[in-house]
Amino acid sequence: MSPPAPPAGRIDAIDLARTMALVGMGVFHLVYDLEMFGHLPPGTAVTGGWRILSFAVAGSFLFLAGVSLQLAHGHGLRPRAFLRRLAMIAGAAGLVSLGTWVMFPTSFVYFGILHSIAAASILGLAFLRQPAVLTLAAAGAVLMVAQTGLGLAPSFRGIWLDWTGLTASPRPSVDFVPIIPWLAPFLSGIALASLATQAGLHKRFERHAAATPLMRRLTWPGRHSLAIYLLHQPVLIGLVWAGTWLGR
Repeated sequence: MSPPAPPAGRIDAIDLARTMALVGMGVFHLVYDLEMFGHLPPGTAVTGGWRILSFAVAGSFLFLAGVSLQLAHGHGLRPRAFLRRLAMIAGAAGLVSLGTWVMFPTSFVYFGILHSIAAASILGLAFLRQPAVLTLAAAGAVLMVAQTGLGLAPSFRGIWLDWTGLTASPRPSVDFVPIIPWLAPFLSGIALASLATQAGLHKRFERHAAATPLMRRLTWPGRHSLAIYLLHQPVLIGLVWAGTWLGR
């Protein structure tokens, strides 16, 4: 049975990209969970190709969030829709913080990917009507600050500033996605979406949304990415735990 057709205005390419990011996220977290249960050597998930995968997945989600913000509000902010979406993301971020605090009280997620998307969504409002070149320049400036270490001064030693990414020794966390440097892919998404809209690509892709049952299946996860993000780790941890218990 094919999933229902998406609501009007959805773009298959974006939903498909989200699906691919979700697959990458699931693979990485499975490796992380296998390591946590002792099935892989310590440090596996944070070294080599797995570390690169984690960066690529986080960057993809932020980039696509920037694209979505531009497409939804680039022609004019719709306050109710924006605040409703922001409340959903912030609420989900709070659930992640609470859940990880219960499981990992010394390294809980105080500013993870959802926190970063929520904060970037607010900051990104300032760039929605700006020229794409200016937004790209801002993204480059964010990366430059991250690369050069600007801001790592005594005044940025307070733990309440860890979320900025400018503190020299942030608190440990199982998922830390600070504004610096992760605002850069978000702004890049805004800029690219702005250029695509100017070129008419937005409407062209929109007209071909969900053309086949196969595409509806492939894009379904991308249309429900927030729910899948919240549920996938409890499911994966449960499966790894069950496999470990059965193996013993």
